[in-house]
Amino acid sequence: MEHETLFPLLCETANGNKAAFAELYKLTSPQLYAVVLKLLKRPELADEATQDAFIKIWHNAGSYQRGKGTVLTWMVSIARYRALDLMRYHNVRNEVELDSEAPQLDESSDTVRMNTEQDKLAECLDELDHPQRQAIQLAYVNGLSHQEVVNHLSSPLGTIKSWIRRGLQSLQRCLSL
Repeated sequence: MEHETLFPLLCETANGNKAAFAELYKLTSPQLYAVVLKLLKRPELADEATQDAFIKIWHNAGSYQRGKGTVLTWMVSIARYRALDLMRYHNVRNEVELDSEAPQLDESSDTVRMNTEQDKLAECLDELDHPQRQAIQLAYVNGLSHQEVVNHLSSPLGTIKSWIRRGLQSLQRCLSL
């Protein structure tokens, strides 16, 4: 569905089509907001991060590259980075549980994420070694910096970076099958 819906809307947005951008916003804003709210824990900051992300999406729609991921993934990464910037600026602490599993996005927003993709990702994550999975989740899902992951897991920086790098390589191989 994403390829059929979001990509054409993003292309039209890149051409300055405000109606296409409005539709793109309508379809994706619940998920982007859920991602930033999970990181920021404060609705007023999540609103700001979501708005800033969509401004960036409007201005940079033409820079999206299909080969580097889906439209939604690209948009979520923009929102996530904006949320991380706000976390640092406002000194927001993101408390995480040591054994937290990957959080589920709001299922009530049945926008574009396909269950088969989620199932495949969950399956691939389950195949990772526990330290790799945990380091990836802390860094990419919970938004911790590498140094924060080091402090959280009490492991050396080089080890954390290796776990993340090898884990991401394994995920890429698994997801491409």
